[in-house]
Amino acid sequence: MNVKPKMPSSWMKLILITSIVLVCSYCSAGQVDYDVRALIINGQRKLIISGSIHYTRSTPEMWPDLIRKAKDGGLDAISSFIFWNAHEPQPNQYNFRGNLDFVRFFKLVQQAGLYGILQIGPYISAEWNFGGLPLWLLKNRGIKFRTDSDVFKTEMQRFTTHIVNMARYEKLFASQGGPIILAQIESDYGNTATYTGDAGRSYLEWAAKMANAQNIGVPWIMSDQSDISLPSVINTFNGYYGHQFSSNDPFNIPKIWTGAYTGWYQSWGDAVTVRTPEDLAYAVARFFQAGGVVQNYYMYHGGTNFGRSAGKYVTTSFDFNAPIDEYGNLNQPTWDHLKQLHEAIKVGEKILTSKDCAITRRKIMNGFQGGVELTTFAVNSTGERFCFLSNTLSDPEDVDLEPNVTIHVLPWSVSIIQDCNKQIFNTAMVREGKLAENDNAYAKLSWSWREEYIQDQLQGRGTQPSYELLDQKTVTNDQTDYLWYMTSFDNDEDIIRNVTLSVNVTGNAIYAFLNGIYLGTQSDYHFFRFEKPASLNPGKNNISLLTATVGLRWAGGPIEALGEGIDGGPVKLIDGYQTVDLTAHQWNYKVGLNGETEKLYDPKTQSGQWLTNKLPVGSYMTWYKGNFEAPPGTEPVTLDLQGMGKGQAWVNGNGIGRYWVAAIAPKDGCEATCNYIGTYGGGVCHTGCGQPSQRC
Repeated sequence: MNVKPKMPSSWMKLILITSIVLVCSYCSAGQVDYDVRALIINGQRKLIISGSIHYTRSTPEMWPDLIRKAKDGGLDAISSFIFWNAHEPQPNQYNFRGNLDFVRFFKLVQQAGLYGILQIGPYISAEWNFGGLPLWLLKNRGIKFRTDSDVFKTEMQRFTTHIVNMARYEKLFASQGGPIILAQIESDYGNTATYTGDAGRSYLEWAAKMANAQNIGVPWIMSDQSDISLPSVINTFNGYYGHQFSSNDPFNIPKIWTGAYTGWYQSWGDAVTVRTPEDLAYAVARFFQAGGVVQNYYMYHGGTNFGRSAGKYVTTSFDFNAPIDEYGNLNQPTWDHLKQLHEAIKVGEKILTSKDCAITRRKIMNGFQGGVELTTFAVNSTGERFCFLSNTLSDPEDVDLEPNVTIHVLPWSVSIIQDCNKQIFNTAMVREGKLAENDNAYAKLSWSWREEYIQDQLQGRGTQPSYELLDQKTVTNDQTDYLWYMTSFDNDEDIIRNVTLSVNVTGNAIYAFLNGIYLGTQSDYHFFRFEKPASLNPGKNNISLLTATVGLRWAGGPIEALGEGIDGGPVKLIDGYQTVDLTAHQWNYKVGLNGETEKLYDPKTQSGQWLTNKLPVGSYMTWYKGNFEAPPGTEPVTLDLQGMGKGQAWVNGNGIGRYWVAAIAPKDGCEATCNYIGTYGGGVCHTGCGQPSQRC
């Protein structure tokens, strides 16, 4: 379906292609304890290096290969959120099939010999639509998310208990011999606390108590709420650098970094954000130099936001510059560089986790923004030593550690030194890894098309009348991106002819029609005013406005209270002498597109006639269907949508996500080379300027 918005775009297109397939070995935990120096699993003191792989953002066929590559890359564990709105799209109607089968996913993790971290949330943020919360929660009038609201707490506890019971039944917790060594309740509460206040603190205390009452036999963690002390859970940190993080009880609780960002998500219209392997390795090495115990990459494999799962304005690709790219290939040299880092850290694991370990830190050279620091971990009883030498300066330094032992430490790097006299890794020394080979062969598609039927909507025929402009997400229950707002205006005395139609839009796109005539379109991230000149007829005039969301907010402010579509308006007709406010007129609503109702995206649907002649180009509200022979083999298949505008795509009836090829990244702001030296914040190291944000 192709709609042409302001930044020339198109809309909804139907493509029937082949599915992405990859084909593709046992780990029993037991009791999990901790102290400030280690996670203690079955009495063994361990450092845990983990990576996020979300089962929903890949296919079950890909899981074994992704897990194998994670293990080969030196990970000890794999973490994943649980996605409430995907698993319970309607109250008490659950879906754990296909790529929502988290039980199967974690069993594969265990079979590969890895541990698991179960991040239940059930609010997860994760750049996921509505932060993982189901829209049907809003049917409870007055509900407030993630605060001391009885309705929200009741539903949250019910779903959390459901997931825990499933995991317990399948013996997934380490206390049962399963892979899961940590479980997370809530997520990223730091920003939320600024507007929930005391009620938020009360809620977090309740959430921690509720979680511990589940009696799962492994520790609970809670991310990014460092200003609130909850002794019954371990507080953790998310960010680009974790070495300065301190737990609420630094003498008893281990330092856990649940979100070490490998890059950043991409928004439509933005360039691709890259984080160098040098800086990422530097951040991880600094964390363990500072006494870190558990570190998790966010993401280790980002994957794909299938269907309509992406959060507001987030691209379908969730590559995140992860060590394993969206399609399951190794992102080199990052994957290989981190593998070497993990091997070097593990050399010192016994020393770093020892209860008998003394830690000394010595400043060797100070600079304006840091300096050179030597951290020595020494076991008192044996004399064994392991050192980290960090250089936060922009120049290399030669450091004499012992007579005849000089370490050349590169700028903005960490050297890992076995026995404190032998450098075995430096974060800034990257060797080129072998790049994945791409097969550029492609299959030619045969196309057919049909228009979206909109005559009823142009005549104002809806199904849900109201005398107010409603919030799109509550009307649609987020079952579609699209909502029609329709009303009529009686120009009985022909007093107004040439006017400006003015509409306040809360997001993300609007398509306007007056008496069946297309006036235009406009799109933006949030809060814009659509204004177009129009000519009224004498008598009755029909106004039809189609709004489209591009995902829902997943973070920032009370997301339950932020409207979508034309929530509240106003909608006005303005001429040089007077203004007619249509906001309180009777509005009729039509949820979704007729083609969605007819399931035109499903190859089993035999509805209407598809045309093959004169394929329309640049038109709006058009469905396109393409067929081709699947290439042989089981490698990932990529759909290149170059030449399309804006819309959604399906493969064999399965929604593979939104596309917006017409959303072009700014021409400026990209660098030919990316300098790894200096604090990284996501505002540097871009590629793809002047190109579509995403083609494939």
